[in-house]
Amino acid sequence: MLVRLSKTLILVALVALMAAPGASGQEAKKKEVKDRAEYDLYAAITKETDNNKKLQLLNEWKQKYANTDFKEDRLEFYLFTYQGLNRAADMHETAKELVAVNPKNIRGLSWVLLLTPTLGKNTPDILDTGEKAANSLLSSTDTLFAASAKPAATSEADWTKARTDSESLAHKTLGWVAMQRKDYPAAEKQFKESLKDNPNAGEVSYWLGTVLVSQRVAEKQAEALFHFARASTYEGPGALSAQGRAEINKYFEKVYNSFHGSAEGIDALRQAAKTSATPPEGFKIKSSYEVALEKEEELKRSNPMLALWLNVRSELTGPNGPQYWEGSVKGAGLPGGASGVTKFKGKLVSQSPAKNPKELVLAISDASTPEVTLKLDEAMAGAAEPGTEIEFEGVASAFTKDPFMLTFDVDKAKVAGWPAPVKKAPAAKKAIRKKK
Repeated sequence: MLVRLSKTLILVALVALMAAPGASGQEAKKKEVKDRAEYDLYAAITKETDNNKKLQLLNEWKQKYANTDFKEDRLEFYLFTYQGLNRAADMHETAKELVAVNPKNIRGLSWVLLLTPTLGKNTPDILDTGEKAANSLLSSTDTLFAASAKPAATSEADWTKARTDSESLAHKTLGWVAMQRKDYPAAEKQFKESLKDNPNAGEVSYWLGTVLVSQRVAEKQAEALFHFARASTYEGPGALSAQGRAEINKYFEKVYNSFHGSAEGIDALRQAAKTSATPPEGFKIKSSYEVALEKEEELKRSNPMLALWLNVRSELTGPNGPQYWEGSVKGAGLPGGASGVTKFKGKLVSQSPAKNPKELVLAISDASTPEVTLKLDEAMAGAAEPGTEIEFEGVASAFTKDPFMLTFDVDKAKVAGWPAPVKKAPAAKKAIRKKK
């Protein structure tokens, strides 16, 4: 699933630094044009509004004045021009070159970070460039965002936010790079750092869920589901597009149902994730195994006979069913062992023959599915209605997996619940009249 960032994410965090080319993040040194012609080119570029014509002027400047004092400024002009022409690959190469000229150039660093995950080319060179730019920015924030570097027109709050958002972007890029290299633990760490600084980044929440799932660690699956829920439900600033959220929601529902075993609790999870980028203290989603285990334990308390039967049936129909039959069931007296259950109990499905039967078919798991055949040593007297509850114990003598049927040899004396035959009332004697 591919989810792309909106084009509006264009150095929002660093808007205070984008007033004009030349604010590169390092102390300016005196620059001089070579001659009047270079000055005229520079002036023409600053006035030109057509990006294609501006690109021609930049190429002319580069050709005629390769070693200009304004090399860094020129690269920044190239960067903005390529942006206007929507040429992302050229922007990335220019930003990379800009950082090579000045490793502290905030524009170059920021554009490398923004473009690394969106180019669609995860070559080793692109990943290495993104990683170096992110580490360079993180190691330079004290200098880049020092109080003395703050533009006069920028408020303290905006300056602090610019630093925070820059650090979030750097951690996001490091996480992306690690994710492409399949270093999922490292990616997890970086994405969590990014969300600390910018909890409203829906895309980072989605990526964090992805790397948590990819680690295939049982303890991290519930946390991954939380972040998928966050990415698919959060709709505020920094959220993914409606289409992106819808795509992730489909995946989230599928993974949730697979992990938990049902959709129970999914709405409550969505609500929690919509209002917070991180799981609450003690957050947990029970796995389908845990849910089944709890139900099994509850069944053992409330209906130990049915719990024992379902366990026997599950083992017989499982992948090791033949071994379980030969080693634990065949020829064994059931129920038995340490379960405390003395008799199985089922509903009568059919009897053969219809009267005085020696073979009974019972349902145990529900009221009507044939599961057990009782072969009696003596015929039962009379007949019973379907649905009659029968208790028994016997020796397992035969088994088929599909359709499931477990046959027991049973002593008539160990069957309970069979109705007593209805005795017909004796016919009334006719009164004999005496002759007068």
